[in-house]
Amino acid sequence: MSWIAGVFFHFIGGFASGSFYVPYKRVKGWSWEAMWILGGIFSWVLVPPVAAYLTIPNFFKIITDTSSSIIGYTYLFGLLWGIGGLTYGLGVRYLGVSLGSSIILGLSMVFGALMPSIYYFFNSVPGKHGIDFFFTTNSGICVMIGLLICIVGIYLCGRAGVLKEKGLMNLSGAVQSEYKFGLGITVAIVSGILSACFNFGIEAGKPMADVANQLWKAANPGQGEFLYQNNVTYIVILWGGFTTNFIWCLYLLARNKTFSDYTKSSAPLGKNLLLCALAGTTWYLQFFFYGMGESRLGNGASSWILHMAFIILISNAWGVILKEWKGVSKPTYRAIIAGIVTIILSICIVGFAKTLE
Repeated sequence: MSWIAGVFFHFIGGFASGSFYVPYKRVKGWSWEAMWILGGIFSWVLVPPVAAYLTIPNFFKIITDTSSSIIGYTYLFGLLWGIGGLTYGLGVRYLGVSLGSSIILGLSMVFGALMPSIYYFFNSVPGKHGIDFFFTTNSGICVMIGLLICIVGIYLCGRAGVLKEKGLMNLSGAVQSEYKFGLGITVAIVSGILSACFNFGIEAGKPMADVANQLWKAANPGQGEFLYQNNVTYIVILWGGFTTNFIWCLYLLARNKTFSDYTKSSAPLGKNLLLCALAGTTWYLQFFFYGMGESRLGNGASSWILHMAFIILISNAWGVILKEWKGVSKPTYRAIIAGIVTIILSICIVGFAKTLE
């Protein structure tokens, strides 16, 4: 029954990721770049080594003993993912939490789930599924059905966004200034494709997780797989992500002259700092629990699809709770609700697929 625990861990991770942007929306008097980089310092620099220190003895030695090529590829995918994560914030800014997250994470789900399996089809690795797995086995076919149903759910959420744009004339001018569908959808597509690189980074850095897993199993025989084995890999991936975001945010802070945001007397410094810390820490928890779910389900398409689907589900739920759809027409509201229900169905199907292996 380990698959049930795996699905549950992915749900918690999805809840963390789908919720992390909510504290940012409460930050007052700061520019986007000022709050994004501050939260990112917690997400990418401070929290990951703390989590690794608490779960993996001598984690830094595992990193230093790993070959430079493995570290390099893991870091490179982190850099690319960092661009996706950076544009994720902009996509959510221009499309809203629910629509922006749905499109970005939907694309990330498809690319992140299927691209590694194409690689492993041509470069066989024990324990990894090639793309043929999804068309020749009951479990794989079930996963593909769940993926396709989730795409339908994402389409419904996107359809709701188009209808929302058409009805914006009935909303306030403040909402209109933030909601920019054309710019937002372009940013979201770029973000969705590059965000899948995080899963590629996990694959590239798997040897580090394997070492952590072997050391733990040697010290704890007969207790299964190590729940926290990926925490060491995250450190290197997130170094790459931090590099990209730090450079871009420094550029924006200099260009927009927003370094002064941190000294504004009109901005609640302590509260903003706390909100950014909360957002950044919550963001990291998505992968902390993803690693736990992956240790139960395996780092294949099922884990990535479930992770993304739960994030999309929670993000859309927050969109409803935060009244992002307040005042829209009934067809628009029905579309977003139908999208949420469809995604829930896809989660159930992908989770069931694991029982068929």
